[in-house]
Amino acid sequence: MPDIINLLAGLTEGDPLDRLRDHRPQAKENAQLSFEALLEPEEPGDFSYRDRYVIAAFTAGLLGSTAGEEFYRDLLRDEDEAAAWAIAELLDDTVVDLDATNPVRGPYGNYGSARLVAENVNGPWLSVGAKARDTLGPVTSAGIEFAHLLVLHPRDAGPEDLARLLAAGWDEDGIVTLAQLISFLNFQIRLSAGLAALLHAPAAAEEQIPSRPLTSADGRAGGSSGAGSSGAGSGSGADGSGTGARSSALAEVGARVKTYPDLARPEVFQQSGLGWVPWIAPVAEADLTEAQRDALIEAGRAKNPYFRLLARDPAALRARTLTDFDIFFNVSDGLGRAERELAATAASRLNGCLFCASIHSDRASEESGRRDLVQQMLDTGTDEPSHLGDPVWDAVVDASVALSLTPPAFGPDRVAALRDAGLTDADIIDVLGGAAFFNWANRLMLSLGEPELIASGKTR
Repeated sequence: MPDIINLLAGLTEGDPLDRLRDHRPQAKENAQLSFEALLEPEEPGDFSYRDRYVIAAFTAGLLGSTAGEEFYRDLLRDEDEAAAWAIAELLDDTVVDLDATNPVRGPYGNYGSARLVAENVNGPWLSVGAKARDTLGPVTSAGIEFAHLLVLHPRDAGPEDLARLLAAGWDEDGIVTLAQLISFLNFQIRLSAGLAALLHAPAAAEEQIPSRPLTSADGRAGGSSGAGSSGAGSGSGADGSGTGARSSALAEVGARVKTYPDLARPEVFQQSGLGWVPWIAPVAEADLTEAQRDALIEAGRAKNPYFRLLARDPAALRARTLTDFDIFFNVSDGLGRAERELAATAASRLNGCLFCASIHSDRASEESGRRDLVQQMLDTGTDEPSHLGDPVWDAVVDASVALSLTPPAFGPDRVAALRDAGLTDADIIDVLGGAAFFNWANRLMLSLGEPELIASGKTR
């Protein structure tokens, strides 16, 4: 099996950019292992290969990846050609028209906090029609609607969406794998899109000597969305949020989905001070298997409900964690830790993940000593262009936001801006990795639980 990210980006083994990717060998290897764990596991169980490819082809299409959609539809054709045609027709009715004068891009969504209501963005909701539902089946159709939610409405996700999946026939293990698969594809497709832009940018990349970290802990520094069109196949409530169709399943599934009426919810983006609670049950710490404990990588994570929830699919969790660690903590060369955390924060701020933004803005502050500047981005949002006043930080934020839009808007112009700010192509790959990874992490955090105000708490 070729490296899928390279394949989608148009890279071949040994290309200059591929050699730069080799500076993060664990990230590269485990991104591929994530594909294998989520799309082609040895034992697919109730979540069949056919349904995995259905979700993947649909997700890639929503993300505007022609190469990704065709790759996954090819896999799907081998399993079920009728389903492949159904996905193509469904995408024809739902994808963003990038040729329009003002193309509409996600992420869409509403905040529960009145203090953030000015940032609410309406967008299309999907209800799979009868024709596609007859071909795909009710369980798969529910998975398709969940994929549309995570790709385009990540901050609109709520416990009622997990209840709908349970009512449709998914179980808790299957829901975790489904969320991982969709979220992983948001990473895979975005990283490949960023690499493709880097490949085709003027003065195409040659292998460069990786730079020293750009920012140290003492503060020394170097060097959008719109209202959605309704489109065929969309189905929304009278308020445009789809709430009516989404909320009725909670009573049906009972205690299998937990809601928190008295939770102390954050009202604004802040640095630190947030925890996270799950909507479906994690694996109890005492019940963790050896494989699940191994997948946690760090023994202390067994205390954390988020990681114990992801442990329902241990192979996916292990590969994801090792990808994370190499992208963010391998600092033998390349981009500084502060800028990597800044990329994570910018993606999280755009997607509306208050939890991830809190953790990684705090880490960006710790690494850079520039807490006020980080808070400025949290307070003002990520509208382009960034005005933080540091050319490197502004370029990193703008690039991370462009990559995180749905479909991504990262192109050669963003590459040029990053290079103009003094970043090497090795540094740019670190920016792409950090931003793309948090389009994975945000969608897991937003779709499986919610943040709460606490005295302290840090989870990636």
